[in-house]
Amino acid sequence: MIRNIIDQFSRFFVGGLFIFSGLIKLNDPIGTEIKLEEYFEVFAEDFGSFFLFFKDYALEIGMVLIVLEVVLGVAVLVRYNMRITTSVMLVLMIFFTFLTFYSAYFDKVTDCGCFGDAIKLTPWESFYKDIILMVFVVHLFWYRGNYQPVLPAKSGHFAVSGVATISLLLGIYAIRHLPFIDFRAYRIGNNIPQEMQPQEQPIFEYAFQKKGGGIVKSDKYLMDTLVYKYVGVEQLNENKTKAKITDYAVYGVDGEDLTQYTFEGPKLFFIIYDVTKASTTNMDKIRQLIKDMDGRVEMMVLTSSGAEQFEAFRHANQLAVPYYFSDATVLKTIVRANPGITLWVNGTVRGMWHHNDTPAANDVLTLIN
Repeated sequence: MIRNIIDQFSRFFVGGLFIFSGLIKLNDPIGTEIKLEEYFEVFAEDFGSFFLFFKDYALEIGMVLIVLEVVLGVAVLVRYNMRITTSVMLVLMIFFTFLTFYSAYFDKVTDCGCFGDAIKLTPWESFYKDIILMVFVVHLFWYRGNYQPVLPAKSGHFAVSGVATISLLLGIYAIRHLPFIDFRAYRIGNNIPQEMQPQEQPIFEYAFQKKGGGIVKSDKYLMDTLVYKYVGVEQLNENKTKAKITDYAVYGVDGEDLTQYTFEGPKLFFIIYDVTKASTTNMDKIRQLIKDMDGRVEMMVLTSSGAEQFEAFRHANQLAVPYYFSDATVLKTIVRANPGITLWVNGTVRGMWHHNDTPAANDVLTLIN
């Protein structure tokens, strides 16, 4: 009876968490790509430069892992081929647990990306989550020979293959357009200057040893040293005193800081974070948009490529728009496209488009008013 309860809980807990985690990342495969690139850079520095080879294939590797995560979750729920399913799941869990422990212990990657931008976990929180999950995965693996499939063999094959196909198509759509649900700090409706400010002022709680016995806690420092002896202080709202955006900055060709200027009035940004990876498929539509805007809105290209490199790209693609510089990871976070387009009005995000969905000038102007 108890075994049966543990079996059922393990199946639904593990399967549900794998599906949830996979769907969150399937919503934004580019976010997973960015996180894997960060891991590969760290491993290249610590273990060997050959890890940089994988960096160029981070998107493909990420898609395989994401689809596999969803498929394994469904497979566990329907008890599909549990010998293979639980074996692959255990290998993945060992791998992910190592990653989260390595990140936490050596303070290498500050966010594992387990749940994308939807739920932020610290490295240690991610590691503890994986340890708890590992317990139930090991249970399923240990009893893998005792589970009977919920569906007949052919139906099971069809269900798992169908989930893999649908997941892959959804991921490709999100890559070729934008995330279905935007959890980032740069999403439409957010005011960027506000996102760069702490949510709350810090609240401290001071602890004092009162003469005669007892600990006294106060939100103020008690100055009467004849009565109170200071013990320590704790910040009660530490998570809410951190700004959601801490690394946004824009610089001109001569190094001048133009960050504040980007918040003034309407600005239409063309994000081309890396010209060597930028798609030119829809460059004719972008050029038409620039022409039709006819100077009615200030337009700026933001890039992390070098000036000489971008100049060559700009002339080759006839982009008659001034360009400025920002960090590559920041630009990837602003919009998941290269090129991508975003409209800000006084620092508030009004519109965002993938280059495959380049808007007409009237669509942009409508959002300004």
